[in-house]
Amino acid sequence: MEKIFIFTTGGTIDKVYFDQKSRYEVGEPQVEVILREANVTAAYEIRPLMRKDSLDLTDADRALVRRAVEECPSGRIIITHGTDTMKETAQVLQGMPGKVIVLTGAIEPARIKSSDAPFNVGAAMAAVQTLPPGVYIAMNGRIFDPRRVRKNREANRFEEVEPHPPVL
Repeated sequence: MEKIFIFTTGGTIDKVYFDQKSRYEVGEPQVEVILREANVTAAYEIRPLMRKDSLDLTDADRALVRRAVEECPSGRIIITHGTDTMKETAQVLQGMPGKVIVLTGAIEPARIKSSDAPFNVGAAMAAVQTLPPGVYIAMNGRIFDPRRVRKNREANRFEEVEPHPPVL
């Protein structure tokens, strides 16, 4: 199996909270800890690209992510990303033949015990190894087409915009 490249951009998955008023910083990428604790044996390499809240990502940042994916020697890529603008970055990544690109993140920081981060990263690891080339979002136990998904902030989950069956 081809090595999986994991690019990190920051987002809630990597956040560290300092007080009850939710002052935070985007900390070190947590995906390495998640994969080590899950005893993942697939070959992977982690490459941090930036440490930003996804609401702070610019067009230039998205262009950097696209360049990194284009230049990546692997056809199997995971991107950890903030959930607020994950869909926008996924759309910028469309149209790269031969690459399976899966974006994932978390509603709660990975450092919090009840975080969805480990489950979402696990889903992304399975998806990147089994799906055909394309761009996908792995959140809430589902694989979504980024052209037909939205983040429901009130319910803290991703859902399809139109009533279509899931990709898987």
